[in-house]
Amino acid sequence: MRGSATDPRPLPGRRGARSAAGGVAAAALLLPLLGAAPSAGAATDDAGHLQQSFASASAEYHVPLSVLLGVSYLQSRWDGHSGAPSVSGGYGPMHLTDARTALAETPHHSEGADDPRGDSARPDPRTAGDEQVPENSALPARLKTLLKAAELTGIPAERLREDESANVAGGAALLAAAQKQLGRPLSKDPADWYGAVARFSGADDSATAAAYAGDVYDIIRSGEQRTTDTGQRVVLAARPGIAPDTVQLAQTGLRSASAAGTECPASVACEWIPAPYEEFGDGDYGNHDLGDRPKAQSIRYIVIHDTEGGWDGVLNLIKDPTYVSWNYTLRSTDGHIAQHVKAKDVAWHAGNWDINARSIGLEHEGFLVSPDAWYTEAMYRTSARLVRYLAKEYRIPLDRQHILGHDTVPGTTTSGIPGMHTDPGPYWDWRHYFQLLGHPITPNAGKNGGLVTIRPDYATNRPEYTGCVTSGRPCAVHGSSEVRLYSQPDTSSPLIQDIGLRPDGSPATIDVNDVSSRVQTGQQYAVAGRQGDWTAIWYLGQKAWFQNPAKNPTAVDAAGTVLTPKPGLDSVPVYGRAYPEAAAYPAGVPVQTVSPLPYRLLAGQKYVVGDLMPGQYYYSTTFTMDSHRVVTGQDMYYEIQFGHRVAFVRAADVQVQQSAR
Repeated sequence: MRGSATDPRPLPGRRGARSAAGGVAAAALLLPLLGAAPSAGAATDDAGHLQQSFASASAEYHVPLSVLLGVSYLQSRWDGHSGAPSVSGGYGPMHLTDARTALAETPHHSEGADDPRGDSARPDPRTAGDEQVPENSALPARLKTLLKAAELTGIPAERLREDESANVAGGAALLAAAQKQLGRPLSKDPADWYGAVARFSGADDSATAAAYAGDVYDIIRSGEQRTTDTGQRVVLAARPGIAPDTVQLAQTGLRSASAAGTECPASVACEWIPAPYEEFGDGDYGNHDLGDRPKAQSIRYIVIHDTEGGWDGVLNLIKDPTYVSWNYTLRSTDGHIAQHVKAKDVAWHAGNWDINARSIGLEHEGFLVSPDAWYTEAMYRTSARLVRYLAKEYRIPLDRQHILGHDTVPGTTTSGIPGMHTDPGPYWDWRHYFQLLGHPITPNAGKNGGLVTIRPDYATNRPEYTGCVTSGRPCAVHGSSEVRLYSQPDTSSPLIQDIGLRPDGSPATIDVNDVSSRVQTGQQYAVAGRQGDWTAIWYLGQKAWFQNPAKNPTAVDAAGTVLTPKPGLDSVPVYGRAYPEAAAYPAGVPVQTVSPLPYRLLAGQKYVVGDLMPGQYYYSTTFTMDSHRVVTGQDMYYEIQFGHRVAFVRAADVQVQQSAR
């Protein structure tokens, strides 16, 4: 989604661009794995209850306990989510899927709209569709495994959805059934269950099933332990020497899927589903631009999105040349990846043409305003592998200044700010994601350092939000990656104001799509003050306070590079894109106005530096590449963490310094 200086089109600030996807895609929304159920007893607060449920189901269905625990961890990290369905319609610790029920009861998208291309040089290329709840007969088997579990166990579907013990038993029944279907004995040796685990994934192809099974056995080898969302302590003892019988994959009967043409690591399952590059109408074209990256222009960012729709519907959208595009889509049930646009080409996904021209966009099956439509561990892990691969390939630093959420991409102009997207939103677990990326968020400075990195405990950090169902109505209580900001060290004081988002001066809200006064896990800010359990940071030109108690901190101390206005300057302008100066444009390429946003970086304030880059503009408004040009200027820009979103300042306006450790 593109954004040029002359292009007023922002990107769905409230995941609006994909609310169209939510419509067309909703019918195909979900994709789970094979899970099932029997057993009784609703979950209790007894810390050992769920562990015992796994042991009981293991004994009853003759499934090795480590296999049952490993599969469940990859599905849900053993959480029950209070009986709420995942984005792909999966329920409970085993992620048993009942997509039709989930679709009928879950809100699918948020409001808002903006242009993903972010460049007014071309029209907004989006369409919309109607949501439908499909019949069970129209759903693939992977989206109705809960119904199969009910047949196998005799446990009612409602109980399988709501009772964690029953859900675990259902998953065990499905695994046992898969083992029998493969003609294999119910062995006590976990290594003998590779084929059944691969089948449990619900994958359509052998590569995806193998990647899924490989993850399960990695978990078994390393072991895991954690406290679930209901306070249950679950432990999977490590079995480092286990070597599964991978030959069993051939017995599953799954088709082979070609990864030809994809740019993915060998450790994930990937297929090529190209976005069409076609002409239509009166010289119009879509749904991306041909480019010559990274040779002509560096790739500096990876942007994390959620789809606001289900897998099949979203794939229908990417095939529409009149719609928009992104580089990859990731499936929730098993982490399967589809690539649509080559890294050398420019997808229309971020609503800011400058960011589009320097980034790769990843869409994850999910919904911003459905906090309990949880993301699976399988998708988190696959996404992390893909990001690590891309970061290494294009030398992209693994930090929050380069791994952006769509909600941290800036508007290109003042008028575009209110329409920018807010996905993946407060319910994406950034702390866990960066652990999977191999770059956990840890302190790198002594106590009371000059910077802080936001890092609340996701599970226990539960700020109130509204707007998930009906305006003004509270969202479900849920863990969050975000921390709220106040104008004073007091929760009764006003929230921080964003004059770009609310130019009329109306107060900030706690709406799930209102990013005015929120900071997010992994983001870094310069400390502006400390008072008791409160910490102040510089944010949007203001001193913003957040609760940061020593016993339950929401941020850790950090050190790094910051900038401030040069001596003698009261303030400097802030930009939503790093475009070259007018003198850099050759004949035939329209000069893009370098227009500041309605913010100022004031003397005495400091902001964390993310990158230093030349002003660049990729001119591409025609189907053929004859007139395409990358214009590079002499002006250099710093990317900074300015508010919830990143921003840019001219290097000539600021001085850079290291924060104190």
